[in-house]
Amino acid sequence: MTKRTYESTQIRVYWNSARCIHTAICLKALPEVFDVQRRPWIAINAAEADEIALAVEQCPTGALAYERLDGAPGEQPPSKTTIIPRPNGPLFVKGEVEIRDSNGNLFDTGTRMALCRCGHSQNQPFCDLSHRKAGFRNVPRVSDPQREQAQSPRDITNPKSEA
Repeated sequence: MTKRTYESTQIRVYWNSARCIHTAICLKALPEVFDVQRRPWIAINAAEADEIALAVEQCPTGALAYERLDGAPGEQPPSKTTIIPRPNGPLFVKGEVEIRDSNGNLFDTGTRMALCRCGHSQNQPFCDLSHRKAGFRNVPRVSDPQREQAQSPRDITNPKSEA
C-alpha cells in the first residue's frame, strides 16, 4: 500500500493506493492535475484549489482526499449515508462511514468508499476489482413468497445455513 501527499499553499491532496480502483474519474474531471503518465501524477499547482477539491470529491472510492490549507471549508459529507450497488461491481458508499472489525475496533473511516460485494477482493472490505476476474454478476432481486408469508423468523428457511 502506498500513501502519497501532494501539497500547495492552498490545498493538500492525499492518495491512498489501497483504496484506488482506477475509475479514472479524477483524470476526466481535471486532466491538467491528474495524469497517470506523468511523475508525479498529481500536478498540485496546475489548477485552483476549489477545482482540485471538486475533482477529488468525485472519487467514489475515497482513494483521493484533501485538506484545505487556505481556510476554505473541507469536504462536507452528505447528511444521509447512501449505498449504491454498481452493476456487476462494488458497493459505492457516500457519507460518514466507520468500518469496524469483528471485535468492534475501528478499522477505517471515510466519506467515500468502494466496498467489495463479490467476496473475492484481496483488500477486504474494499473492492480491488477482483469481481472482474471472478465473473461476478448481480443477483437479480427476486420476490420470495416464503418471506412475504412468514409469521415469524422461524418461518424463514435459509438453505445455506441448514446442515
